[in-house]
Amino acid sequence: DLAGVLLALLLVLVLVVSLLSNLLVLLCFVYSTEIRKQVAGVFLVNLSFCNLLLTVLNMPFTLLGILRNQQPLGDCVCKAVGFLETFLTSNTMLSMAALSIDKWIAVVFPLSYTSKMRYKDAVILMGYSWLHSLTFPLVSLFYSWVDYSSVYASCTLHLKEETERRRFTVFTIVFHSTSFMLSLVILCFTYLKVLKVARFHCKRIDIITMQTLVLLVDIHPSVKQRCLNEQKRRRQRATKKISIFIGSFVICFGPYIITRLIELLPFVTINYYWGIISKCLTYSKAASDPFVYSLLRQQYKKVLINIVNRILKRDLYPSSGYNSSLDTENDYCLHR
Repeated sequence: DLAGVLLALLLVLVLVVSLLSNLLVLLCFVYSTEIRKQVAGVFLVNLSFCNLLLTVLNMPFTLLGILRNQQPLGDCVCKAVGFLETFLTSNTMLSMAALSIDKWIAVVFPLSYTSKMRYKDAVILMGYSWLHSLTFPLVSLFYSWVDYSSVYASCTLHLKEETERRRFTVFTIVFHSTSFMLSLVILCFTYLKVLKVARFHCKRIDIITMQTLVLLVDIHPSVKQRCLNEQKRRRQRATKKISIFIGSFVICFGPYIITRLIELLPFVTINYYWGIISKCLTYSKAASDPFVYSLLRQQYKKVLINIVNRILKRDLYPSSGYNSSLDTENDYCLHR
């Protein structure tokens, strides 16, 4: 039907954007030594790697489920895909929580950041994330709670026998509480602390700016208005970024998690189209994460421009005889 075709097209769009954007993030990490030196790069690579696996392995399976309206492949493949989906979704949530912790330490404790967040600490956080994320899919495989769900057109956590409903309900609540809710609490706590520090610095800058404007009596009114507008934009910039970090997490994961919890009630039946839409929303997080956390930053833009120029064989700094001799002299002085 038309609705199914539109949902399939939406999923194809999400798949293409997610594949290209996450590949670009990994390419920037491999190309730039500056990005590799940053501790946050460990979390970003883990997040992009999980999103890329989700894009390549899970999204095509869901797309086939939408098109065929049945389980597209065998049971063994279905269980493997369901295992990966549970693992990767939980891992991406915990990676976002780790990124928020890194940002919180960098902004609130800037002088002690290098001692509080080292590469070893980042690896430990990612190790916990992997162990935490592997526990729940292993338990679900042991109890045979991974199967094809026609409501979501994908292999996921699914109850087949009503006799295990109570145990499955407890497992699902604990899983979503320790992945989605835990990550959301960490995101809210850390980013609100970051916003508080950012507003304090903006307020201090505004006071200095106003004192300067008072001293400059002969300043043109347009310049003064421009300074006031810049103050307003500075205050809104931090709030906007924090809202994007937390808002995208809630909007993309919230509907699906709430639907899975409501589904535990025996008298509730989930609408097929709503199940697919909520599933596509979770997949859209994999497409938006590279832009939210990486590609829109100035550092990544510069790396991408350098990569494009290298591919096109453009010379950013045209060489001449004078410049080359000057560079040689500078290198000699630096060596001495």
